[in-house]
Amino acid sequence: MSKYKNRGHTTVIDEGNRSQIEEDIHNQVEASSPFVYLPECSGIAFLDVWNHIQEDIFPRRFKLIIEEAFDNFFVSCDVEPISDYRAFTSRLKKLDKFTEISATVHPPNPLYGRLWESLNGYLDERNASEIMVKEQTSKPEGLKTEIISLMDKMIDSCEYEPDKTPAIGDAAILMAADGYGSGKVHGVENGEEIIIKTGDTQKSFQYLKEPKPEELAIKAKKLFDKITKERDMRH
Repeated sequence: MSKYKNRGHTTVIDEGNRSQIEEDIHNQVEASSPFVYLPECSGIAFLDVWNHIQEDIFPRRFKLIIEEAFDNFFVSCDVEPISDYRAFTSRLKKLDKFTEISATVHPPNPLYGRLWESLNGYLDERNASEIMVKEQTSKPEGLKTEIISLMDKMIDSCEYEPDKTPAIGDAAILMAADGYGSGKVHGVENGEEIIIKTGDTQKSFQYLKEPKPEELAIKAKKLFDKITKERDMRH
């Protein structure tokens, strides 16, 4: 994916006059973000180009390109980040209480997370392409949630099996954190209202700025496979 100007300028050497001059350039490239799409993982890996094509810009531009390619006729495309469980729970642990949990999620393909299997089954049973979940409270003690505990135990062991089916709000946040939607948690930290989004702590890795597509695909596939194993995601 490239960002460019219809008309740009560059400095060149005028050998005859022994000076520098400005020369017009059509479709001047400002920045490029190499990316690969892995259908078997339903995943995309792309380069975050600072101040040009950042991690929040790429998904929006990719969505527009795909949808406009089909004239926006019965087509929809969304790129959701996969959250880093450790970074996400570390941020949640700083909250004194939770006041609201909300998420918009959609059915996965082809993998699903075991901890939110019940919510995935509900979507399938209802033949729903999307579901919005919102829980909030004004009570002093805040919402009751096991989201931190569920994520912590999954980090410790991918074989972790909860004693009971996770509540729908917690399952929706887990589903969003695994890349199948977007979620956010409202809470209070030192008397201040805070909002933490699943997309704020997305998974990333370091690699070359100008990688070969095949090598980038291999690197990305290894990361997706690792996430699948760590979170015990299944077909």
